[in-house]
Amino acid sequence: MLLLAMETQVPQLKYCLYARKSSESDERQAMSIDSQLAEMRALAVNEGLNVVCELQESHSAKDSGKRPVYNQMLAGIANEEYNAVLTWAPDRLSRNAGDLGSVVDLMDQGRLLHIRTYSQTFTNNPNEKFLLMILGSQAKLENDNKAVNVKRGLVTCFPLLSR
Repeated sequence: MLLLAMETQVPQLKYCLYARKSSESDERQAMSIDSQLAEMRALAVNEGLNVVCELQESHSAKDSGKRPVYNQMLAGIANEEYNAVLTWAPDRLSRNAGDLGSVVDLMDQGRLLHIRTYSQTFTNNPNEKFLLMILGSQAKLENDNKAVNVKRGLVTCFPLLSR
């Protein structure tokens, strides 16, 4: 009996390296983007990752849909310019539910195949997506808690603000 082996096509991963620092101020986190890029370029070389573009921005990820370069990255994934993301940590991608949902939707659609961070890998595997969502939710929780703490501190220092 002749058995024909079915070939399964595994798409080549094409990475977009995305680096972001939270503050738009040059004084704060001055080396943040440069160090993210250096570390992730080295990881790409060590692991033989095919990086086809690099994007970077200095913008808060607190509000969804507000980062122009991030939106450009999502469009590049949707347009199949690349199908994987290389970034320092999950919180570089999202600190809000809307942006996190966009990433997971692209994974569900089969357009985003791989997210590689310095210490983790995420694919369209249910457990890995769940972990990505937990880490994104944790980043949102940190942002929300900072807002509560800042308000509390302002009211303590400036009681007239509470009126």
